[in-house]
Amino acid sequence: MHDSIVVHGFYRYTDIWFEWHQALPNQDDGIPLKAILAYDALVDPDHPLRLEGKKGIELSIGTMQNGEARLLFSSAQAEYIRYWLHAMGYTKELIPLPYSDCLLTASTLQNYSPVTYKTGPELRQAIKAIDKNNRRLKGNTDTALASRRLVFERVRSLWAEKRGVWCAIDFEAWDRDHTLLTEFGWSLVLWENGEEVEEMGHLLVKEHQNYTSTYVQQYPKNFNFGTSEILTKNQFKTRINGLLSRIAELGPVFLVFHDKNEDIRYLQNPMVGAELNISYFLPDSCGAALQVNEPTTYVVDTSDLFAALEGDSGSQKRSLERVCRHLQIPTQFLHNAGNDARYTHLALKSMAAGDPLDMQREKRWPNHTQAPAGSAAPPTRSGVRVHFSKLEEDSDASDDDGGDGGDGPYDLRTGQLNPDWLEREREKAAAAVVGGKGIAVEVDVGEGKEKVDGQGAKVEVKSINGKGVRVASEH
Repeated sequence: MHDSIVVHGFYRYTDIWFEWHQALPNQDDGIPLKAILAYDALVDPDHPLRLEGKKGIELSIGTMQNGEARLLFSSAQAEYIRYWLHAMGYTKELIPLPYSDCLLTASTLQNYSPVTYKTGPELRQAIKAIDKNNRRLKGNTDTALASRRLVFERVRSLWAEKRGVWCAIDFEAWDRDHTLLTEFGWSLVLWENGEEVEEMGHLLVKEHQNYTSTYVQQYPKNFNFGTSEILTKNQFKTRINGLLSRIAELGPVFLVFHDKNEDIRYLQNPMVGAELNISYFLPDSCGAALQVNEPTTYVVDTSDLFAALEGDSGSQKRSLERVCRHLQIPTQFLHNAGNDARYTHLALKSMAAGDPLDMQREKRWPNHTQAPAGSAAPPTRSGVRVHFSKLEEDSDASDDDGGDGGDGPYDLRTGQLNPDWLEREREKAAAAVVGGKGIAVEVDVGEGKEKVDGQGAKVEVKSINGKGVRVASEH
């Protein structure tokens, strides 16, 4: 250990918690250091690392070059801790920092972003979850999924900076001639003094109002978030380019699409003729984006973000309706360009402002990453791949639809144990007779799920002398 450091970066949480105190020259100084770093101490409102306005301890999540995540302290936090302990008289001397070899710089991380923990148990659970997910990812050679996961965390990091403009856009075109544009919608957010400022709108092309789509039901007159504007083709082009020019002056611009290819072609359509320097590679930070020689518009695709969240590397993109369903964002009158832009914006915000990817997935869909019996899911993907029930995929599904049945063990809206499903399983078990052999079925109700009779429950189906079964509930 040494007492001088000129490079700023991050220390692994495990290095700070387990190793730092052991390497101190004066072992008596290790006692107050361990105390100030304890789980419950870190989340205390009076902890010296608590930032004003934060409802917990802010640490960072970083992605290593091998794709594994690490919980991190910043070097500034480590510096402050040692100065605070000495100033308060808890250490006789200013304790040295960990070895510089322990320091992770921006170049050694694929990305990093802040994360806040409110309670000691939440922090402990997060550390366990990070370790669990790292084990799941070991040996995974799915480079497409790894790339999507990287983009997801980069978007979270950029969003957390609260700089620039994030603008979701959508076009609608006549389905018999896709060069004939009929609608444009946008929904954007920027920050002023740390507060979100939103804007949205919907434009209709006057000359094309009588073109009715044949294959896809559209709702041009049903904009849910304001009043639609009917413009001539020339006005339509002017308004769109005016919007793009205006937001380009407000910092780095992130254009947000749901399945980007079609809409990017529409931007190049003569009816729009947008002149943009588009990049499909996100910057390391908003500050870095402002340093480029030519203003650049960065592309973000919510279909790719959702694929990362559900652990899918396939080429088949989820529809906006399905993504919003799984993110619990109510939709109405999709295929209205203004509505689609707004729902794309809300989907982006739901994911970008949420927890780190693996934590977010487990909170949204608990116990959904275990491949169902007989599933053809590749072993390398099954650890982080979300498996939805038929009802979760389609609200019109029923128990008679086959597959994994309609409503499964967990309510798709709340993630809580479904009492109707539990009752059906009990009825099935009570009626079952399997060739003189018992059936073993277990339903575990974990922390944070709905309790049976107010307590955790385990339901087991047991044989009775080889003649049928009975159901026992243990509380």
